[in-house]
Amino acid sequence: MSSELQKGNTSPSLQKTSFKEPNKFLKFLNSKKVVPYIFVFPFIISFLVLTLYPAVRGIMMSFQSILPGQVKFIGLDNYSRVFNANFYKALSNTTIYVILTVLILTILPMVLAILLDSKYVKFKTFFRASLFIPALTSTIVGGMIFRLMFSGTESSVANQIVSFLGMEAVDWRYQAWSAMFLMVVLASWRWIGVNLLYFLAQLQNIPSELYEAADIDGASKLQKMRYVTIPHLKPIIIFVSTITIINGFRMFEESFVFWETSSPGNIGLTVVGYIYQQGIGQNDMGFGSAIGVVLMLIIFVISIIYLIATGTFKRGDE
Repeated sequence: MSSELQKGNTSPSLQKTSFKEPNKFLKFLNSKKVVPYIFVFPFIISFLVLTLYPAVRGIMMSFQSILPGQVKFIGLDNYSRVFNANFYKALSNTTIYVILTVLILTILPMVLAILLDSKYVKFKTFFRASLFIPALTSTIVGGMIFRLMFSGTESSVANQIVSFLGMEAVDWRYQAWSAMFLMVVLASWRWIGVNLLYFLAQLQNIPSELYEAADIDGASKLQKMRYVTIPHLKPIIIFVSTITIINGFRMFEESFVFWETSSPGNIGLTVVGYIYQQGIGQNDMGFGSAIGVVLMLIIFVISIIYLIATGTFKRGDE
């Protein structure tokens, strides 16, 4: 009898705790006030751990002298050492690289996207896939292939083409112009396909009625491209060029894969490569952090100026 009474007394309470409380908890999780935070929570955690904390820590390290087992505050001493001949060389190499990649990775993908979006090109899916495949390839793997293709021997693929054209073989990795050529070609080979997809997606959103109206008005193909296609591609042009500028100043792998830690006469030295050289190679993390902070400021200022110049940032209600 006692066991039956215990069962009878406890079963209603068990049912209440096992059904009503989870239902309340699920309703709380599914409420409109909580659900957005649940979806945003992984991004917030990753941003705090992988972006904000390293950035704040890097700024703090730039004011310190960091040696094994010894960290001390030295003020602006690291920043006073940043602006030297090697930094200016790295900054000039990076700036030239950024200008060339912005021109190539904005204009060429846009032209290819317009061609692939037209009705005159067949096997569109094949060309889209073939142009996108390099983006799936590691920079190190692609760089090793390029090193073999552009080696200094006369039997390399590049030098065979040069010899066929009647010119002398080139020592590609040990001349300033060819070193820049290698880095730009490797980056262009990898990212043309990605930028191509951005332009193709935007081309699909252009209303066909605009082209029909242009045909009725007797517009030529060049006029339709100038007055219909290009204006609608402006947001993507700004987006692609902006991320290319940022990625260009952050470039490291394209230089590292050709020369690793150092290049002759610093012809392949970039700002991020200089950070790696000083911070990791020379074990001067404080100085490397100071260079990183200066680079961050350069990227921020250039990006803001570019966005203002292109009309992305407007004052007031304009």
